[in-house]
Amino acid sequence: MIPAAPLPLQPAPAPAPPHDPAAATPRWQRLWREGVRDPRELLRLLGLDEAAAGISDAAAAQFPLRVPRGFIARMRPGDLHDPLLRQVLPVPDEARIVPGFSLDAVGDAAAKKADGVIQKYRGRALLVATGSCAINCRYCFRRHFPYADETAARDGWAGAVAAIAADTGIDEVILSGGDPLSLATPKLAELTARLAAIPHIRRLRIHSRLPVVLPERVDDALVEWLSALPWPVAFVIHANHANEFDAAVDAALARLRRAGAQLLNQAVLLRGVNDSVDALADLCERGYAAGVLPYYLHQLDRVQGVAHFEVEDERARELHRQLAGRLSGYLVPKLVREVAGDPGKRPL
Repeated sequence: MIPAAPLPLQPAPAPAPPHDPAAATPRWQRLWREGVRDPRELLRLLGLDEAAAGISDAAAAQFPLRVPRGFIARMRPGDLHDPLLRQVLPVPDEARIVPGFSLDAVGDAAAKKADGVIQKYRGRALLVATGSCAINCRYCFRRHFPYADETAARDGWAGAVAAIAADTGIDEVILSGGDPLSLATPKLAELTARLAAIPHIRRLRIHSRLPVVLPERVDDALVEWLSALPWPVAFVIHANHANEFDAAVDAALARLRRAGAQLLNQAVLLRGVNDSVDALADLCERGYAAGVLPYYLHQLDRVQGVAHFEVEDERARELHRQLAGRLSGYLVPKLVREVAGDPGKRPL
């Protein structure tokens, strides 16, 4: 028998520290919870208290404000017309009922394949992975979407995965929402493990605004999950203005690229945000400097409550012509509109 060591060499183990739930919570989730939800607090943070009278409480009740503090830090203090602030601040114009603007502007309901599965185009199926977002953009085309009834996570993904597995013509799955990265990484891994068992899936696409509005979401666990996926991954971010990029966003995007993702940006043409050739050129060049290729410039989806953001088609075409005359071809996004029932995005 090996003799016991003298007592000084065998100190008693230190008592376990008390359980701290916050310590086990990823930082990005804590930052998410600390986001601003009160429009008046948002204006106070920007030194715009006097503008509180212009807030629409009815709009905020119908579609609540939600914005991470890191995104607020990129807004210009004292500027009520800041292009980032305009994207998130609830205003009375949202209550206007405008002909041609509907609750389901892009025909999601008609394209439903199963709970949480939408298929509009040949070979591609979109999974509504969650209804949650870290930021509520006022122009969101799914601001009226019935997420409580239409998410792929119901029944542990079983119905959604079965619908995709049953259709061998589907070779690309698109994770959307809400924002799929609002799911915890283990939940994402659970979903992709189920999808990996479907042999006819050849590509995965992820649509997420989180690397832009909450870059802390791109943490070690997410990068590890992304690196281990068995398919080529197209990662489509969403930025509408060059000011949405900063050093933290650049670092998050670099991590996604190192994990093997192809980065693309889709933007929405928005009045008062990016409806000038200078703003669009700056956006395309700034995104490319961060390793992101311009992909789509969308004309606004005509959902109820967003008409004040609309740019007329002829103005959109003229801006696109000017952009093509200023930038290299690979920096010019496709100007498109989504039309319910079309086999693909409609070029303008």
